[in-house]
Formats: sequence, structure tokens, C-alpha cells
Amino acid sequence: MTHIPTPDTPFVPPVITGTDDRAALDVLFRSLVDVCRRHQPELEAVLQGQADLAGMSPELTARALQVQGIWFQLIAIAEQNTAMRRRRHVERTEGRDHLKNSFSAVLARAAARGVPPETVHQLLGSLRVRPTLTAHPTEAKRVTVLEKFRRIYLILKELEMPRWTERERHALMDDLRDQIELVWMTGELHLEKPTVDREVAWGLHFFDETLFEMLPETLVSLEEALRSAYPGARTAEVPAFFQFGSWIGGDRDGNPFVTAEVTRRTLRRNALASLRRYRDGLTGLGRTLSISERALPVPDEFRAALARQLALQPDGDAIARRNPGEPYRQFLTCLRRRLDATIAGLAEEPAGDAACPGYADADDLIEDLRSLERGLAEAGCPPLAGNMVRPVRRMVEIFRFSTVRLDIRENTTRTTRALQALWRREQGGEPPDVDAPAWTDWLETELARPLDGLPDLADLPEEAQETLRTFRLVAEMRGSLDREAFGAFVLSMTHSVPDILGIYLLAKTAGVFLDAAGVEVCPLPIVPLFETIDDLRAAPAIMRALLRIPVVRRSARRQGGVQEVMIGYSDSNKDGGFVAANWELAKAQRLLTQVGEEAGIGIAFFHGRGGSVSRGGAPTARAIAAQPPGSIRGRFRTTEQGEVVSFKYANRGTAAYQMELLASAVLDHALDDDAPAANPEIDDVMEALSGASRAAYARLLTHPDLVTYFGAASPLDEIALLNIGSRPARRFGARSLADLRAIPWVFAWSQNRHGITGWYGVGSGLRSLLDVRGEAGRALLRRMFAESRLFRLIMDEVEKTLLTVDLDLARAFAALCPDEDAREAIFGMIEAEYRLTCAMALEVSGAPTLAERFPLYRGRLTERLPVLNQVSREQVDLLRRFRAETDEARRETLKSALLLSINCVATGFGATG
Repeated sequence: MTHIPTPDTPFVPPVITGTDDRAALDVLFRSLVDVCRRHQPELEAVLQGQADLAGMSPELTARALQVQGIWFQLIAIAEQNTAMRRRRHVERTEGRDHLKNSFSAVLARAAARGVPPETVHQLLGSLRVRPTLTAHPTEAKRVTVLEKFRRIYLILKELEMPRWTERERHALMDDLRDQIELVWMTGELHLEKPTVDREVAWGLHFFDETLFEMLPETLVSLEEALRSAYPGARTAEVPAFFQFGSWIGGDRDGNPFVTAEVTRRTLRRNALASLRRYRDGLTGLGRTLSISERALPVPDEFRAALARQLALQPDGDAIARRNPGEPYRQFLTCLRRRLDATIAGLAEEPAGDAACPGYADADDLIEDLRSLERGLAEAGCPPLAGNMVRPVRRMVEIFRFSTVRLDIRENTTRTTRALQALWRREQGGEPPDVDAPAWTDWLETELARPLDGLPDLADLPEEAQETLRTFRLVAEMRGSLDREAFGAFVLSMTHSVPDILGIYLLAKTAGVFLDAAGVEVCPLPIVPLFETIDDLRAAPAIMRALLRIPVVRRSARRQGGVQEVMIGYSDSNKDGGFVAANWELAKAQRLLTQVGEEAGIGIAFFHGRGGSVSRGGAPTARAIAAQPPGSIRGRFRTTEQGEVVSFKYANRGTAAYQMELLASAVLDHALDDDAPAANPEIDDVMEALSGASRAAYARLLTHPDLVTYFGAASPLDEIALLNIGSRPARRFGARSLADLRAIPWVFAWSQNRHGITGWYGVGSGLRSLLDVRGEAGRALLRRMFAESRLFRLIMDEVEKTLLTVDLDLARAFAALCPDEDAREAIFGMIEAEYRLTCAMALEVSGAPTLAERFPLYRGRLTERLPVLNQVSREQVDLLRRFRAETDEARRETLKSALLLSINCVATGFGATG
């Protein structure tokens, strides 16, 4: 922070301009120092980088850590503000076609390659992009704090405006300081573990603040880019191809707090969020469209539509008298009344008028808004129809009566127990082993047998009843709430075809199938999740067998001719290491794509990514470009977790950019006919690298002292005290490494500055290849670095991760392990592999220093590392003292400081798990 100007000089709030972040950082730093001086002046030295935290009391240390965490948040806000200014600068000076990863750039390239507009429109008809918000415990910031940081971002935007006087700019600065002061005085840490209901509120916060407004504008941006790239071509309205999914309130995998009743509440809250936004839209239109029929003739078709709406109202004549001669206002009053009745029914509140019918589903409201658009357009006002009514209609098409498409997720352990309970009730005795042919025969027989009404659940064990109640909820809410209220059923820990068939049987038993007999079509997509290396390797054979089963084929055709498959980045990395996971994920996608082609049913991939690179986090456009050719074809789903959600969607400009970035990357991949085909020579090298790196990683994972070392030399157990998610850190409460979820695994290794999940084994893999192939191998690796998108992405992210590792700090954390033999053995392995990986990365890139080709990244890290390193050193001391303290009051004080240190490091690196 030493480059920040001292706040003692006379200061006039500047107009924040240009393409660097110095002015924004100066404004934020001065405001934070002012707040610090007002409340705890002794901490100003901390901000100036001149304080020694080691000599402070635990209470003052906690405050120091909080102020450093606030500064990291303010740096991130300044960087987002600067990134937006840079994008505007490029668009203003060079044109939108030169704005990297924009729709305009992608379509301009396609047009230049001779891709006809018909091809683009055909692709847009099948395009499906769905980022999916998850409630994985990786977001440490409370909603109330997120709101204050958003206000700070908005004030920075205001300071970009040259119209303000000096007096007005000082008033903005006062507001900025007030918001920072409120953050200072608001506890950032959750004092208790959040409930699922609070997680639902956290997810809906982003829709209320940004997404309801900005996602329709993303579609408009694409339509404008189409007109620019293909002038004179016929333009059609872009379909609502981009929607959001969610796991919040539906993910019961290892989370006992997500029940059928919780999911029911979640669905209602999701629906109410969108319905209330539509009501605001209709209210605004009603105020605005005060068009008199004397000034504008009313088309006969619209007059008939108005008559039908007035006839549905118990006081239709009064509505007409209240707005005489204003047919469009009368029409909107009727629509709003019906929407109010729908909201009242969902909220279980008394309706304003019980005789007024609500909307059966979103399609009815969409059609009414289309009638309004046509009425205005046919009356000679197409601009009013397009600029005012169409955005509301597009919002309803995107978000429907559900806001998100809620996925249900469960693991095979729970679903198998429910199926075994059904066996015992129907067959008597103990069921066969799930791998036995008799089990598969029973599943297939039951799927073929027509239902004779829905079975009673009362005599089943409570756990089985709860599982089947969830499926019954799917059947109920798809019919009564919205046909797109649910996205899919995601089956974690899928190992076999019977695992998946069992879900079809549970859905049938609960009445989810479209036909009463339950033998034809399941409308709920059943999505197997392949997570470990072994499961990824088994996936092609499993899906080949599955897609031969008639009910699966019929259901896939009903769902657009596509079978979705989810692949897990987190557990595959935890299982096999960074290189092996990336290679096995690429191979699985390539082979599964071939399986789909052979079966005549496309395979669409749902990418289970996290925020950090070792859980699949990587630059969006490059990560999508590195996917195997033909594996996307315009359909892309990915998880958005924890701090990634707030980073991407907390502010409107950033949200618009992130959505366009994702959608344009998918479009570009689908249009890209220059993508390199599979290269047997490169595949052979990747296979060798994967095997050698995995072997090195396995030696570490299977070392008998690793669990002891990891628990002592990291804040693994203390992370659970952060209360950043409703879900337990372990699926089944065991203490084994295998049962530990991938999120705390990654989180703890990043906190103790080892960072092994993003690089361990890479050096050994590369060294092994060079030992075998010599100079020819070195030349091949250099060629792969230049030509292979996947290998280049791997090496780029490895180098970035290596920059976050600090061996001195890692050694300090290692000293927390009291077992000297374990400490020396494990840390010795990590240190040796780190040095080897650094050397091998430079050998491949030919650069003199790590990540030299990423100056912005290095600059951001350089800004943060001095403070991060200081906080890490303090965390080591706090861990030692917290674990040794026996007095409960002093232990609680130490815990607060320790958790703030964990939060601060996570904020500084921009990722937890």
C-alpha cells in the first residue's frame, strides 16, 4: 500500500478517468484512513504498512485484520471500476468489435470467415447457457455487507462524472466515508451458521440488485451485434437462451437441513421475487402509457383483448371509468390486478379481490404482454412497444414464475437406501447387492410396470419418505407453479447405470412421469455427476449403456434431444491432482461426445467448477475455448459458487460483462471451425504427463502422515467455525481424507500458503517426460505450450498459483505440526516438488520469471502480497495460541481474530474454496 498517496495533503475529490486505478485507489484509501482515524487511530500504521501485529492484543489484532480485509475489498472494487472504464475506452476509441470477448467481436470474426447469418440464427435457436448458483460454503460476506460495498461501487461511478461541482464531489466523498464507516461497524463474520432460508435470500439478492435488469439487456446486446455483423440480413428476436439455475434450497447432498418443505419454501420465494419485479414493471408501464384513444386509434385486435381482460375483473366497468379513453392503462391495470392475485396466492395472503383470477403460468402473462406490444405497434408506435413493453416481456420469458431453474441434488447413498426400502416393502426380505444383475432386473421390471395410482409412503422409513416427498414436490410444483421451476435432478457419486435408473424409478413412484402409468417419459432431466478420476473413466461406458434404454431415450428426446452429464472439477482434482484432473475431464468430454453421436442423442455438459483454479476456476473465455471440439455445441452449464457470485454479479456493469463474456464464449466455441482436432502425439504426451504427475500426487496423498500434518499445519478445523454455509464440511461426518469435501480441502491449503491443489505433481510429470524423451520432449512441450489450448491453460494457471505460494510462510505453518517426523517428511516433499515445478514451468515457457506474460495479474498480486504475508504470519501465531488456550473467554477473543485472519486471506486472494 506504500504507493498510495498520504492522506495528509489537501485533497479535492478528482474526476476518476483514464484506464488505471490510481485515482480510485487514492479516493478509497483516503476515506478508509479517515474512518480509521475517527475510530481507532492506532490502526492507521497498519494501513500504512508500518505496524507490527505481533505486539497487539487479540482485540486490537482482530480490528487490524478487519481493516486489512476491508482494504482488500476496496481494492477489488477499484479494480472492477477500472476494468469497466477500460472496456468503455476500447469501445469508444476502437469500436465494439475490438472489445475482447464481446458479442460484436465474436460475430465480426464469424462474418469475416464467411459464416452465413442463417447458420448463426439456427445456432441461436438451440443455444442454452445456464450458470447455476450454488450454496457451497465459500462466501464469507453477509448480504448486509455486500449491499454496502455495492453502494461504494456506485459512488465511484458517480465520481467519474465531470458534471459535479467541487461542493457536490465533497458530498459524494462524505457518502463514501459513511459507507466505509458502516462496513467498519458491521460485523463481517456470521455469528451463527446460516440457515438455508438465509442462503436463499443471499442468492436472490443478486437478482434484485442486478440480474433482473441486466440479463434482458444482454439479449439486446446480442441483437445489436447481429445487426452490426450482418447488415441487411433478416433479423429475428434472439430466444431467451440464457437463464440462471440454482442449487440453493435444492441441494440435499450431505446437507440434512434441505428438506422437501425447505425446497417448497424456496420455490415460493424464488417465484415471488420474479413476480414482484414484474409487478413493478407493470406499474411503471401503467404510469407511463397514458395514451389517449383520441390521439392514437386503437387496433381492433387490441380492443378485443382489452374487452377480454376487463371481463375477467369483478369491477371491469370501474377500471374503464377510472381511466376513460386510455385503453393501454386499462389493459395494464387488469394485468397488474391478475398478477397481484397470483402473488397473494403464492404468499398465502388475502387477495385484494378473490374474484379476480390470477395467472396460471408465465406463458399467459407473456401472451398478454405480446398483445400489448402488438397493440402499440399496430397503432403506429413500434418504438414504444420495443423500448418500453418488450423489456418487461423479455424479463418474464427469461425468469418466468421461478426466477431460477432449481436443481435437486442428492447422492447415491441416500437414493439407494430409498430404493432398498421400496424393495423390502414390495418384495420382502433383503434386496440384492446394487451391483448384482438381480438389482438391475428389478429396476427395469419396475420401470416397465404401469402404475396403479400413487403408492402410500406411510410405511416406509422416514429417510425414504423424505426422498420420495421431494420427487412428489417436483410433480406438484411443475404443474402448479411453473413448468420450468425445476432444472434437473443431479445425482452425486454416480458409479453405474443402475444408480441412474434408480432415479427414474423414484421419479415414477412419485408421479413425476407425464403419463399416468409412469412408463413413457420423465420430464425432469436426470443428470449423472461423475466426480472422481475412476468415475470419469467409467462415464462413457455407463452412458453408452444408459442411452440404449428406451425410457431414457424417450425422456431425452422430450428434453430437446439432449442428455445432460455433469462432470466434477473439484473432486477429480482432489482425487488425482491438477494435471490428471484436467486431462481426464477433457478425455471424458471427448469420449462422451462420441457416445452421444453414436446414440443419436447429444451429450450436454454441466461443468461443476469452483472459484479457485484447482476447482476449475479459470478465465471464462479461455476455459471454454480449451474444451474439446464439438463438446459444447451451444449448450453450456456451469456452477457459480460463493465469492465468485458476488464478484461477478454484485454490480450491474460487471454482471452485464460477465454474462456477455460467458454467452459469447459459448457462441464462439460453437461457431469455431478452426478448433484444432485431436492430435495423437499431443494426446500421448498428455497421457504420460497425467500419469506421472498423478503418481507423484498419490505419493503425497497416501503418505501415512499427511492427515496428521494437514490437520495441524492448516486451519482446516477452524475454517468450519466461519459459519459460511449451512452444509457440513464432510458428507457423512467421518474424519477421513476421502470424506472431506473438496472445498475445505482447497481452502485450507490456500490459507497455509502451500497451495498444493493447483500445482503439486506438475513438476514431477514434466521432469519424467524430459528424462525419457530428452531434447525431443523439450521441443514438443514448447510446441504444445504454443499450440495446445488445454496444455497452455494448465501451465498458465499453474504459474499463477505458484506465485501465491510462500515457502517461508508455509514452513511457519508446518511448525504447528507437533510430530517432527511427520512435519519433516511432508513439508520436505512439498518443498522439493515446489522447487521442481517452478523450474519445469520456466523450462516449458522459456520465460525468465513465473507468469511474466500476465502483468496485470502480477500487479494485482504485488499490491496484495505485503499485507497477505503479514496476515498469514499473524494467522500462524493465532492458531498456535487458540489451540493452546484453555480459558473460554480468552479462547473466544482469539477465535474472533483467527477467523478474521482467515477471512482476510480469502478476500485478498479473491477465493476460498
